[in-house]
Amino acid sequence: MGCFVVLLGAIFPRVAVLLIWLARPLYFQQAIGPLFAIAGIIFAPFTTLMYVLLWNPSTGISGFDWVWLALAFVIDLAGYGTSAWGGRYQVPNRENY
Repeated sequence: MGCFVVLLGAIFPRVAVLLIWLARPLYFQQAIGPLFAIAGIIFAPFTTLMYVLLWNPSTGISGFDWVWLALAFVIDLAGYGTSAWGGRYQVPNRENY
């Protein structure tokens, strides 16, 4: 059950960004270009999702929106950090050979 929850947490932002891209392609392309969208889906899905949800055609990202965007970026970095921390003993130490 725990693995299923982790899998849903990892897949959710990517699926949400793809659904927004399919549902409102013009809005999505105005917010970010297709190259940044693909890179965002792969490397920073929460940040990309938050950027697309907060982006306004008239003002862009402004004010308190930057706090939410920074929080999403920290969540993305935390995902990479916990992966690195969990796998720190997976690489064999060359001193033991």
